[in-house]
Amino acid sequence: TRQSMNVLLQALERQGLVIRPARAPVGRALPTELTDLGRRQLETASAAVRRVEQNMLANLDASEQNQMRRLLTTCIASLTEPPTSATQKR
Repeated sequence: TRQSMNVLLQALERQGLVIRPARAPVGRALPTELTDLGRRQLETASAAVRRVEQNMLANLDASEQNQMRRLLTTCIASLTEPPTSATQKR
């Protein structure tokens, strides 16, 4: 929800990871920007995720890795999109 996102952004702001203006320049949405600390932490977290992904896929051949990526992409899409008729029949 918008309220949940606002609570999350306030926490990130208190931690010095993002900055937001006190007032919205247009409408009610406050533009949010990563601070230098936020960028560094994002880079560190992204590198850690890449290492986990590499380890997770290490014992799969190229074809299996591609299949895994396709399946995970489908799983991610199902979290944000309504199910298609093909998936409803299962």
